[in-house]
Amino acid sequence: MPSPILYSFRRCPYAMRARLALLVSGLAYEHREVVLKNKPASMLDLSPKGTVPVLWLPADSRVIDQSLDIMLWALRQHDPQGWLPAAADEAEVLRWIALSDGPFKQHLDRYKYPQRSGLASGVADRDLGAQWLAQLDAHLQQQAFLAGARWGLLDAALAPFVRQFAHTDPAWFIAQPWPRLIGWLAAFEGSEAYAQVMAKHPAWQDPVA
Repeated sequence: MPSPILYSFRRCPYAMRARLALLVSGLAYEHREVVLKNKPASMLDLSPKGTVPVLWLPADSRVIDQSLDIMLWALRQHDPQGWLPAAADEAEVLRWIALSDGPFKQHLDRYKYPQRSGLASGVADRDLGAQWLAQLDAHLQQQAFLAGARWGLLDAALAPFVRQFAHTDPAWFIAQPWPRLIGWLAAFEGSEAYAQVMAKHPAWQDPVA
């Protein structure tokens, strides 16, 4: 059976969370690192929208080009650490992920790249995004991880975006009254899983015909 092929970009939070799920699943796959300014034709043929991650499953000619779908596909193949939520909790977990991927990600983009939205500053969106982070901190005061007693799908899906927000202005982030969230993020960035998914890969180039 040919291995799945993942088109990825190291710093993209969507690609990062897909790699996390693939790593924990233990599934073998081929990593193809994409240069975003020069996207390989093979990736664009599979997914014309041109964003990463893209997972190609040659065995059944299937393309999965949404990061959460890649996470769910991988974990449903093999979930040795029990990342998938219980059936009774799945809708609530997906609701939290949708809030992060929707309103919070919009504020994150406007905070990190205000000029792209015609803004002089991203401070207003930083403060709006901070409201979501305060909710995460409050959640972590009640339990060890966002998913509950152990790290799970919800943690892996949100951590790359919290990381991106934190690194926009690290001094500001570390000064916020979110001790549990700050500790949770530090533990993630210090983990072996993080080190593995952030390993550098040479840029993929399509073979010359």
